[in-house]
Amino acid sequence: MTPHVTVGMDESPESLAAALWAAEEAALLDVPLHLIHVEEWPVTAEVPVLSAESLVERYETLLRATADRVRSERPGLDVTTEMARGRAPAELTAAANEAEVTVLGSRGLGGVVGFLIGSVSLAVVGRARRPVVLVRSGSPSSGAGSGDPGSGSGSGSGIVLGVDIEQPCDPLLAFAFGEAARRDEELRVLHSWSPSPAYGYTAILDPAVGSGLGRKAAEGLAGMLRPWRSKFPAVRVTEQAVVGPAAAALVDASRSAGLLVVGRRSRRSPVGPHLGHVAHAVIHHSPAPVAVVPFE
Repeated sequence: MTPHVTVGMDESPESLAAALWAAEEAALLDVPLHLIHVEEWPVTAEVPVLSAESLVERYETLLRATADRVRSERPGLDVTTEMARGRAPAELTAAANEAEVTVLGSRGLGGVVGFLIGSVSLAVVGRARRPVVLVRSGSPSSGAGSGDPGSGSGSGSGIVLGVDIEQPCDPLLAFAFGEAARRDEELRVLHSWSPSPAYGYTAILDPAVGSGLGRKAAEGLAGMLRPWRSKFPAVRVTEQAVVGPAAAALVDASRSAGLLVVGRRSRRSPVGPHLGHVAHAVIHHSPAPVAVVPFE
């Protein structure tokens, strides 16, 4: 299949913000943009009865209007649309597995008609084999506060990457360095560490022990990044090993970022796809778009 960027569409402001973010990503990658809506008939007595034909027409109109806007803002970008039928998590996950990047609104209508609600987005993020970006209408890069969820670049800039030096994560690093190179933006890499329980309170009470552990963490981070700095010499990289919970540090860093990038281990738990607590936390609390990249 031809490389492309996919975006899931509904009628929410977050969906439009996602589409405009995805259009920029497609232009940077020089690939087509694919807009998809999943027709998932609501089964509930609370929803007014609507004919299948009217729903199809409604969402086809949405897809055409969004495609027209994207083409007007990015002349020359190849934009395609699709109406799919089925269960939204399964259909969007299948579409995500065929795309270079998939972009979704991090919130949807919040009702049964819109499918980009939290549970669907989380399901796709937890199952997709390719990167998925979640975009809020109020994120720094989506023009929040302007009355238009995708009207400007906002105040966020630079890319923040969260890594764990104890885990090999080449796909995560490749994605973050590639984004920074294409966007010509600084890449800020964070590694959060905490003293092992074996140290008890010693590392906190004894500055020498604490500084030694911090130095080891910093050296490990530098070693992880060294080959990627060589592969992407034009990318401006800053790195920091910080003490404390990773989620809190990343959410704090995301407040001034244009994009936050985190990883997800490609493994399944007994109850279904696994989404680590750090990824789960930043998805819910980061004001910036969040890219979740699966890796082995």
